[in-house]
Amino acid sequence: MKTRSLLSKIAGVCMAASAALGMTAAQADTIKVGVLHSLSGTMAISETTLKDTILMLIEEQNRKGGLLGKQLEAVVVDPASNWPLFAERSRELLQRHNVDVVFGCWTSVSRKAVLPVFEELNGLLFYPVQYEGEESSRNVIYTGAAPNQQAIPAVDYLMNDMGIERWVLAGTDYVYPRTTNRILEAYLKSKGVKDEDIMINYTPFGHSDWQSIVSDIKRFGSAGKPTAVVSTINGDANVPFYNELSNQQVSAEDIPVVAFSVGEEELSGIDARNLVGHLSAWNYFMSIESDQNAEFIKNWHAFIGDTNRVTNDPMEAHYIGFNLWAQAVEKAGTTDVDKVRSALYGLEVPNLTGGTATLLPNHHITKPVFIGEIRADGQYDVVWQTDGEVPGDAWSSYLPGSKDIKADWVELECGNYNTKTKKCAGQNY
Repeated sequence: MKTRSLLSKIAGVCMAASAALGMTAAQADTIKVGVLHSLSGTMAISETTLKDTILMLIEEQNRKGGLLGKQLEAVVVDPASNWPLFAERSRELLQRHNVDVVFGCWTSVSRKAVLPVFEELNGLLFYPVQYEGEESSRNVIYTGAAPNQQAIPAVDYLMNDMGIERWVLAGTDYVYPRTTNRILEAYLKSKGVKDEDIMINYTPFGHSDWQSIVSDIKRFGSAGKPTAVVSTINGDANVPFYNELSNQQVSAEDIPVVAFSVGEEELSGIDARNLVGHLSAWNYFMSIESDQNAEFIKNWHAFIGDTNRVTNDPMEAHYIGFNLWAQAVEKAGTTDVDKVRSALYGLEVPNLTGGTATLLPNHHITKPVFIGEIRADGQYDVVWQTDGEVPGDAWSSYLPGSKDIKADWVELECGNYNTKTKKCAGQNY
């Protein structure tokens, strides 16, 4: 009798332990969302906020019940503004943590570093920052602006509305500024701008000594023709650049700067009173009035616990990308990458400026374009905008090697299809 009693107790304990393990397994049955943004190094000034944005969106989705009956779990890694480390961290997310999707990267060099990993392991990356185009990967959804959704409209505005005739193309020395400036140089020349009216300058990441460069810009702008700076300077180098403009009394009336990588977050670390009138080209500004934007800002301030924190364009891109992914998961009934990707095409979600973002067959989205003028409080007044959303072009029509290339992952199943030879140049891009 005692033996049977003991065995019964042991069996009861085992059943209880088994039940507990089952509960633990059920609780661990989450949908894992990878977050691949620099939390240290030169790009932390821009990327840390994007990590927080994804955490907020995950928290909101979980309050709605998650996806497919499961809660979402964030897996955050820090590639520390180190491009090879981006590749290592992406492999860690996909192989070790088995994440279902990744939101991340800022610079194009970081995206280029992780691209082979995502293609090898068939991961899905949502990339939220304006970039140079010339790419369409099966494994990347580009929710930031292509050049025809930011750079080209900005130059058109400067040329047509401000009468600019001389051009300084100033950028950080890596793939995004160099490729974007190749496109802009070709575009300017197609509009009749001469070589002597274009000045191109590159500086390394984190560059801090701008005195001689700003002096050169002033000298270039003193030729009697209206001059502007088109800036693809990235990261924390923007702070000393704008400070030096102020030190040398280069005002927006003298030589306006239109920036593609400076938004509300970057301006929050600068005395914007000295920058009034300079410009940025984006697809979203915090100051734009819409019901969606008001709700987003309210939720952001509540999540971050600071009503002084700003919002910016790449945050909106993550908002759009996350909602597209969530809708595709529900539509597909699974987080399987291939099925989610197929479900994404043609999906529409609201953007934050009162319009709609549509996922196109080339893995880009539709976006409005805004030119904003810096205010003394670090916000922007919109001075120009497109009539509606502009479809993103993966390949530029202004570069000889690209004008005949088309990306279409629905009908052509190719990101690099030559419309003349009728051939796909590569499996993915």
